Amino acid sequence: MKDELQTNDEMHGQLKQKGSFFICIGRLAAVICVCAAMVAAATPEDSTPQGVFDAMRGSFQPAKAKGVHARYQWDLSGPNGGEWWIDVNDGTYKMGKGKIDHPSVTFIAKDKDWVAICHDQLSGTWAYVTGRLKVRGDQGVARKLGEIFP
Repeated sequence: MKDELQTNDEMHGQLKQKGSFFICIGRLAAVICVCAAMVAAATPEDSTPQGVFDAMRGSFQPAKAKGVHARYQWDLSGPNGGEWWIDVNDGTYKMGKGKIDHPSVTFIAKDKDWVAICHDQLSGTWAYVTGRLKVRGDQGVARKLGEIFP
């Protein structure tokens, strides 16, 4: 009888541990959902590529662009897609819509994917590996863009 009581007590303790474990998992899932909702709220769903390019104007780092001569082209598909370009020339830049002659790098993506990459909601590396982002041209020059326009 004593052995049965210990067994029941042990079983009760194990159930308490399992219950605590499931409560912790539930809390963790809730925290993840809240964090995901906060990230989604931080970047409005109506954000567009044009908004991204407008924001890039304010983040330009002339010191990082010293000695850089690069022409960037974007070909973005989707309802808010289009073509944009940036011409970086030794610490200065020009930006516009349309095509630029002889780009050093061309980025090809869907409008939503490009916006998600720029808002850190989609890893640029993951987008590239999975084919959601195509980069044509000099990969080193492509990476430099993130330093010039952080």
